[in-house]
Amino acid sequence: MPPRPSTFSIAARDPETDAVGVAVQSKFVGVGAVVPFVSADAGAVATQSFANVAYGPDGLDLLREGHAPAEAIDRLTADDDEAPSRQVGIVAADPEDPPAAFTGDECHDHAGDRQGNHYTVQGNILENADTLDAMTETFEGTDGGLPERLIAALHAGNEAGGDSRGEQSAALYVAKPEGGYDGKNDRWVDVRVDDHERPIDELERVFKIYDVTLLEREVPAETRGLTGETATAVGSALADLGFYDGEPTDAFDDEARDALETFRGMNNFENHSLAVLEDAIARGWNGTDPDDDPESRLVDAIWRGLSRLDRV
Repeated sequence: MPPRPSTFSIAARDPETDAVGVAVQSKFVGVGAVVPFVSADAGAVATQSFANVAYGPDGLDLLREGHAPAEAIDRLTADDDEAPSRQVGIVAADPEDPPAAFTGDECHDHAGDRQGNHYTVQGNILENADTLDAMTETFEGTDGGLPERLIAALHAGNEAGGDSRGEQSAALYVAKPEGGYDGKNDRWVDVRVDDHERPIDELERVFKIYDVTLLEREVPAETRGLTGETATAVGSALADLGFYDGEPTDAFDDEARDALETFRGMNNFENHSLAVLEDAIARGWNGTDPDDDPESRLVDAIWRGLSRLDRV
């Protein structure tokens, strides 16, 4: 019998952007290869607990055929002899269809699921039921885009108890019509951490880089430049990284901007102009962790500064 990973996940949609996605954490290597199945034209499926991975593509096909999530689950589990050991959550892309989940009677405790208007949360071999409750409350109470809300739900579940056997891997998969690279598919966000001591923290770190690099934001109406202590600190960070040979000062001069331009190119941040990047750092720097390494701090500052702008 395959191993039964202890897993908690959330499948959700954002009717305002037509995005659907799954976020998951498990004491199991490479959970992103097993649990999440997402398609912008259908919805999202999370299959876990002695997972039947056929539930993913088959469930999405059933949604495309017009079946509601609850109907899709009934069909998936009806002819599956191992259904009592399985767990699955489904959210349709259609906001009129209520999400649904199934937790088999033979799933190991604590196992259960919760649903809201646009999401379903499920978990097995959990420390407690509080894990699921914390995920629902956090998802409902968190502002921002769907990716941020999904990651926040994972953090909340983990902090409330999480997997009784610990942490190992995590994944975030979100689809949106024409949301993929160069608009050629719907794979808007696809980030995985296959083996890590703190996989949700690492997932969030990688997502921020992914976001700054690959996702587009609206153009700000105005931008601000780097000045004062922030300009000096950013110049020092660029110098530490080998991009800036000058003496960092509170005036972010042309030489410092050339260094920032080199940093921008080396990190593939061409989605954002140099002026937008400088503006983002100016707005986001004070919220970063001074103990982080210079590159991580710059990326975090950019992400924070861009977060005020809607994604497009």
